[in-house]
Amino acid sequence: MTRTGRGGSHRSKKKRILLFLAPVAALGLAVPLMYSAGAATPDEVAADCAADSDKLENCEFVDVQNKPNSLGPNERVTSVTDNCGVTSTATKTFSGTAAVTRVIQTGDGFSVDGGTKLGNSFFEIGAKFSTTEINIKRDDTTSSFSFTRSDTVKADHIAFFMWSHKRTDVSGFIRATYKEAQDGQTVFFTPSEGAATVHVFYPQLLASGSPDGRLWLRNVQCGTPEADGIINSGNSIRTEPGFGEGGANVTDVEVPLSDVSIS
Repeated sequence: MTRTGRGGSHRSKKKRILLFLAPVAALGLAVPLMYSAGAATPDEVAADCAADSDKLENCEFVDVQNKPNSLGPNERVTSVTDNCGVTSTATKTFSGTAAVTRVIQTGDGFSVDGGTKLGNSFFEIGAKFSTTEINIKRDDTTSSFSFTRSDTVKADHIAFFMWSHKRTDVSGFIRATYKEAQDGQTVFFTPSEGAATVHVFYPQLLASGSPDGRLWLRNVQCGTPEADGIINSGNSIRTEPGFGEGGANVTDVEVPLSDVSIS
């Protein structure tokens, strides 16, 4: 009887010890979780860089890869000339303006002011890709050219000029360096180190400083869904297919920029 009582007392002590140690182990797991909670998240880094926060020592764009001579959006740059219901071709005069600017594409779409640390970084990175062969637009001002040209509109067609500018697509990530360490470190990234998801599109320029790109005359058969969609949209901006991609009812003829009277 006495031995049984001692054994029960011994087991009770072991239980009490285990119950006492369990909270200590749980606390040990909680410490590293709390330790990392204060680190800057990618969203916070992006916000600080966009605001040029005083907390930052520096914020810079780090390039990972680049693609020169890529083409930008397909844009209609003249009004639409209507030759519908006419059985003969017609010579029409077209006047238009093509404009380009540097475009920065980030995951959350925040804008970047040219006077910020990050804005300066984009400008400096642009210098790296501006060469004697390819002159690129580094800042966020606009470059443009206007042109006037007479061309042939096919019978029973509408016609207008399309434009797609040449650009160098540089992709990478943003690196922020904070003045004071957060959880033992000062350098953070958005969206992550080594990512190629932030894009900077630098327009390529001709020797004259005018935008380089592809200009073409597009004729569209009247009475087709393609023509009706364009006519109904008036001169509003809308997505258009690229050169040679309009389908059977669309005829595209490229016009070298050297053949265009540019002003």
